[in-house]
Amino acid sequence: MGNCIALNISCDHVLNRVCGCFCGKANYIYNLKENLADLKKIMEDLKAIRDDVLTRVEIEEDKGLQRLQQVQLWLSRVNVIENDFNDLTSTSIVELERLCLGGVCSMNLKKSYTYGQRVFLLSREVNNLKSDGVFEVVAKPFNRVMVEERPLPRTLVAREVIMDSAWNKLMNAGTCIMGMYGMGGVGKTALLAQINNKLSKERQIFDFAIWIDVSRDVQIEKIQEDIGEKLAFCGDEWNCKTKRQQAHEMHTFLRRKKFVLLLDDVWEKVDLTDIGVPFPTMENGCKVVFTTRSREVCGKMGVDDPMEVHCLEENDAWDLFRRKVGEKTLLSHPDIPKLARKIAEKCHGLPLALNVIGETMSCKTSLHEWKHAIDVLTSYAREFSGMEEYILPVLKYSYDSLKGEHVKSCFQYCALFPNDHKIDKEALIEYWICEGFVDGKYGRERALNQGYEILGMLVRACLLMEDVVTKSRVKMHDVVREMAMWIASDLGNHKEKCIVQAGAKVHDVPQAKDWNSVSSMSLMRTNIEQISSNPDCPQLTTLLLQTNYKLVNILGEFFMSMPMLVVLDLSMNYRLNGLPEEIADLHSLRFLDLSDTSIDRLPVGMQELKKLLHLNLESMWRLQSISGISNLSSLRLLKLRNSKVVVDNSLIEELKLLRYLETLTMNISSCLVLVNLFCAQKLVKCIQKLSIDKFWKESLSFPSMDSLNNLTIRRCNLLEIKIENCSSWNKNPCFSNLSYVWIRECSGLRDLTWLVFAPNLIDLNVGSTSKIKYIISEEKVDQEQASIIPFQKLKYLSLINLPALKSIYWSPLRFPSLKRIKVQGCLKLRKLPLDSNSGVVGEELVINYGEAEWIESVKWEDEATRLRFLSSSYTFQKEMPELARSAEPL
Repeated sequence: MGNCIALNISCDHVLNRVCGCFCGKANYIYNLKENLADLKKIMEDLKAIRDDVLTRVEIEEDKGLQRLQQVQLWLSRVNVIENDFNDLTSTSIVELERLCLGGVCSMNLKKSYTYGQRVFLLSREVNNLKSDGVFEVVAKPFNRVMVEERPLPRTLVAREVIMDSAWNKLMNAGTCIMGMYGMGGVGKTALLAQINNKLSKERQIFDFAIWIDVSRDVQIEKIQEDIGEKLAFCGDEWNCKTKRQQAHEMHTFLRRKKFVLLLDDVWEKVDLTDIGVPFPTMENGCKVVFTTRSREVCGKMGVDDPMEVHCLEENDAWDLFRRKVGEKTLLSHPDIPKLARKIAEKCHGLPLALNVIGETMSCKTSLHEWKHAIDVLTSYAREFSGMEEYILPVLKYSYDSLKGEHVKSCFQYCALFPNDHKIDKEALIEYWICEGFVDGKYGRERALNQGYEILGMLVRACLLMEDVVTKSRVKMHDVVREMAMWIASDLGNHKEKCIVQAGAKVHDVPQAKDWNSVSSMSLMRTNIEQISSNPDCPQLTTLLLQTNYKLVNILGEFFMSMPMLVVLDLSMNYRLNGLPEEIADLHSLRFLDLSDTSIDRLPVGMQELKKLLHLNLESMWRLQSISGISNLSSLRLLKLRNSKVVVDNSLIEELKLLRYLETLTMNISSCLVLVNLFCAQKLVKCIQKLSIDKFWKESLSFPSMDSLNNLTIRRCNLLEIKIENCSSWNKNPCFSNLSYVWIRECSGLRDLTWLVFAPNLIDLNVGSTSKIKYIISEEKVDQEQASIIPFQKLKYLSLINLPALKSIYWSPLRFPSLKRIKVQGCLKLRKLPLDSNSGVVGEELVINYGEAEWIESVKWEDEATRLRFLSSSYTFQKEMPELARSAEPL
């Protein structure tokens, strides 16, 4: 019985194990053969996908791109799985032979079970990798972050706590839109700039970081235009698209990118959808960060927990003020530090006020001056809404410290322009001259020098900000601009004295309660289409109506009651097609700008403007005649360049009658007229910009032209350009002020050796001139000229489509100012006049080239020269945005 019992137990044990083979986990054994076959098949599929991805990656890497980290991670996982597969299948024959009972059972259930489980799990991993192996993009540019670094103030107070807080908040995965708010001048823009610059160092985080200045009058089209420009959406095809099409195309591009949009100075809600910017989400990883003065704006932008930017703490504020004043001034009297702390306290930690007042006091070494400063800082008007307790009283002290009423008037004038408007320095000085703020009776050059001196004073006083790139433009901080308008309105007592709607979306000329008090009015960049009102403005002296793209017509009665009007600017009103005869009633007018308008004829009554000093008719593409111009007997500046005015001998004779003329710009397309012009010494001395077109003589002989600043020569059949009477050029250069030269389609020219007579040349642009062999020819330079070192001031050199060009200069030049050389279609130019010492000290000299074969064939002066400049050589496609310059003449 015992044996029977033993047999029963054994059979039960075997039966249980055999039955288990047909269900549950034991399917790893029963389906092993089928699972192995499936694994091999899907593994072949995975390897095929892997090979396709690798092919795509290699193609992109050949283009200079870098494979994405997620692609590399996927490929690494495939390699690991492939190794596991090879290891697993290497024992497959042994494992299959271990099966018995037709594959239902195994001679070693434990080993077969474990092996079958590995096969099953590996199949699942392979299938997952197949699904993950679909990549829209497999590579990226090496320099992934595109960030334009922003300049920071030299005396910026280190605010590590708030900067770290802002950065951590922005990088938080839950932050999609971030708002920073605070009072004007508190340092919001500086903080945003620090974030922007840190993004330039964290290159692996985002594809783009785009900075946009928004300003008070939010214009969706302007924001869209600025973003499009940063993303290189440009050209005729882009400009022809509607705003909706542009928004769609921009959205299509950006939705595949991970970007940060930085909006500075937001005054109302910015609708991202209208612009074409995808809404930032946690899924797309995009961010929007903005600054504003209003917490309400933060709410409208969808930010319920904005970050407030506070004024500086007492110690930080004192540190900033102390550095602005300077230790030497602070130690000039033992009592000054105590007084300085009192003044710093009155700034209430506002960085803008600390900067402005600190610089003002930096040269005050008398104890009486510091006591007087404290007295002045306690006696302000307090009626300017919202800013009177902290900002305007402090800023007014800086204004009061300006020397001379004329300087103060120049400062106030800058408030007539829109927020964030970059004002051309020379154009601004022209206004000042005609307004009488700058004395022009001793000549234009002296007046310009005085104007630049005033600009320097305003920039140094932190009342104007200079364009850090071009240095040729300034703009006014919006807080300072508000202060200037407050002062112009007699501290708010006469608000209509200065009517400024520049940049506003008004459709009509605003109505004043008392036109008798209006002295200046700015209606730049508005939506006005027609001006038909008849305001009685006996005190109006300044009227700025430029850049109104919708303006078509101005009725005569508008000008009938403006007897004191001095400045009238109608420029860049492209649709404006006429001027009324009533303009003759503006007997006090000194400044008139009609450039870039569609006016086809000038009113006969304009000849009655006997006090007119400045007349700009440039780029008037429909204007053909200015007959009678000689009647404008006081005229000192006349600009005709790029207009359709036919300059003939009769006009030359009229221009000779303008006895006070100092500045002239014009186009010449007649050999006889040009010869006649060059014979008129008085006019030659006035020419500032000259365009010569279709000159069909073989030789062109220039007289000495000291005033010439800009020269364009195009479509001429010239063989040679000569300079008259330049034997004493070294003492009196023939072209002492020539800065810009632009030459195109002059097929006969062999060289430009005459440029040795232009010691102050800044920009030389030569193109489509098939026979030119030399820029400066060694054979044509005589012994005296050979001692000249040319191109000492040259910053930009562009040589385009010059197939015969062999040499720029025969030996290396210092080029102490050169920033960029641009070469395309000059395959015979084998050597550049450079050595390892050429270029601006401490700066990169960029060489942009069109053909790789050209840069490869350049023969460098030595190995040091090659190593220095080859590293800063780029194709046009890789050209840095800040170095890109227009191919058109200035």
